[in-house]
This record gives sequence, C-alpha cells and structure tokens, in this order.
Amino acid sequence: MAEAIPAAARPADYPKRANKALAKVSSWWIYGLGLIPAALYFYLGATNDLGANPIQTFEHLLGEWALRFLIATLLVTPLRDLTRINLFRFRRALGLLTFYYAMFHFLTYFILDRGMNLPVIFVDVFKRPYIIVGMIAFLCLIALALTSNNWAIRAMGRGWSRLHRLVYPIAVLGVVHFFMAVKSWPPRPFVYAVIISVLLGYRLLRLLRNQRRASA
Repeated sequence: MAEAIPAAARPADYPKRANKALAKVSSWWIYGLGLIPAALYFYLGATNDLGANPIQTFEHLLGEWALRFLIATLLVTPLRDLTRINLFRFRRALGLLTFYYAMFHFLTYFILDRGMNLPVIFVDVFKRPYIIVGMIAFLCLIALALTSNNWAIRAMGRGWSRLHRLVYPIAVLGVVHFFMAVKSWPPRPFVYAVIISVLLGYRLLRLLRNQRRASA
C-alpha cells in the first residue's frame, strides 16, 4: 500500500507556506531589485555599450520595463485567484515601479533625446501620434502614483478604487504606444499584447461571473 503523503508535503499546503515566506519579505526589496535594470542600462549607456543609437535604445528599454512591471501588477489578482499565492502587499511597489520606468522613459525623451527644446517637442507630438498615446498613459500613471498611499486611500474612499481602474486603459494605451513606436513588426509588441489581452480578459470574465452570482 502506498505510503501516506506527509501533511507538510501536500500540494494544498504549498500556497500557505509560500504566503508565510512572502510575509517576511520587505517591499523595499521589490523596489531595490526592480530598479536594477535602470541602473544597468544607465551604466551601459555611460560606457557607450548600448549600440549605435544609445539614447533611443535606452529610451525603448525603459519603456519596455514599464510594460513588464505593469503586467506584473495585473498578474497579482489572477495569481491569487488561481494559485492562492498572495502578492497583494507588493502590488503598490510594482505599480510604482511601472510609474518610475514610465517617468524615466519620458525624461530620456524630454532631456536626452530632445534636449528640453519645447518647440521641437511640440512639433514632434503632432508629427508622431504615438507620443500623444504615450503621454495620455503617462498622465494617468501620474494620477495613480500620486494616490498610491494610505492617506489617499482613506480620503478618497470608494473613489480610490474607481480611479485605480485606470490601470486597465493604461495597459491598452501602453501596448498601442509600443506598436505605433516601432518601425517594423518585431514579435515583442505582439507578446505584450497577448499577455495584457489575457489578463484583461480574465478580469472581464471574473466581473461577469460575479454579476451573474449577484443577480442569482
């Protein structure tokens, strides 16, 4: 007869053990680890190791990491629902890292790429619609970053949850901005588009399921 599986080794216990271990991890580790790519790219740029067009490469890499952290933020809820692993205490850090990388992306364009030349930037915006799309997403991210604190959550009440649903259109705008910015059709924008579509589709199905249960 097969031996009984020890209670500590049962698959059902893994999420509980993982959550117990994650509870000991400080959110500051997320910030520290999350900013390593930006520091690495800055170093590579300073040592002229970012290729023939270092400013544009630096700008694109920072924007791509903003999308990656946005995806990580959106993954928190389905990960909890499907695996019972709870990363909610890190969601604020992941969201703020999304904002930081989007800000770095914008500042690279504004300072390094266009030298803070406002007339040139003004013309650039109307010549390249993808900049407008990116600016809209960035302005929405600013609103979320400014209210990502305990005081804003208490002061805004239910309005805070409604405001932070902007993360969904931000994700769509981010992918659209990426598609419009690339001159060819590399696979990476499609990969991000598929991942974000799945994550947003999951939330839509979850909302419809909850509405059916409430009406029943």
